[in-house]
Amino acid sequence: MSNIAFLGLGAMGARMAARLIKSGHQVTVWNRTSAAAEALVAIGARQAATPKEAAVGADFVMAMVRDDDASRQIWLDPHTGALAGMSAGAMAIESSTLTPQWVQALGQQVTARGLAFLEAPVSGSRPQAEAGQLIYLVGGEQQVLEQAKPILMATGSAIHHVGTPGHGALTKLATNALLGIQVTALAEIIGVLQRNGADVPTVLGAIAGTSVWAPVANYLASSMVNEQFAPQFPIGLLEKDFGYAIQAAGAVEQVPTMAAARKIFQQAIAQGLGEQNMTGVVTLFKADSHA
Repeated sequence: MSNIAFLGLGAMGARMAARLIKSGHQVTVWNRTSAAAEALVAIGARQAATPKEAAVGADFVMAMVRDDDASRQIWLDPHTGALAGMSAGAMAIESSTLTPQWVQALGQQVTARGLAFLEAPVSGSRPQAEAGQLIYLVGGEQQVLEQAKPILMATGSAIHHVGTPGHGALTKLATNALLGIQVTALAEIIGVLQRNGADVPTVLGAIAGTSVWAPVANYLASSMVNEQFAPQFPIGLLEKDFGYAIQAAGAVEQVPTMAAARKIFQQAIAQGLGEQNMTGVVTLFKADSHA
């Protein structure tokens, strides 16, 4: 089994680290707020004070943090960054949802130090992370991916190799943009149905029997109709991903549908809904809403 450093213990990272521990790997964890590591320490993890300390002696260093800035800090800080603690032969695996530009820059920094690099963002939310059913969207060299497969499969059920570093980020941003657009479209449709006095579950059930209904729509519709907004993929994070996707497009004019959907998420954040599940945007379109 491998010695793994895991950096970032948010809702996804903590669940991924737990899966690695339960798979028999030796796991050292780090998080900006140390209390997040307590549950993992209780099941066998070692806690480090800095990313650099966590990376010392690790075969693999994995990261799951919020954005480019957090990723840059944990990897490249000259005093506490993980790269400063990594040894020859180790591999850096970045699983956060980031911009392609930063992933490419990070990969160059890693390989310039003679270390292996793989970007491995995931599709799936908290239940999939807990069950080890994440889908990896990988960018990097095939031989590097082969070395990392046993680690990735401890937390995932499928691996898609989509290209070189940066292409994984593009694939993840495209996936999340498509998801976010479906969320806003379904929220608007539910609002229309309510305003016209329709039996919403009955109408949605009929639509679900047609070819236009996407598999994820079952979950989205159920969450919206039943007002179950406990966070699995929070509104604030999906809005961030829309921003990264639009940045990758180069201009808002190139992605008008993404830009319009992002405005809905921004409106929800402005109304204090940023920590709710993404499906909480339906609140903006309820029959009694003036949005």
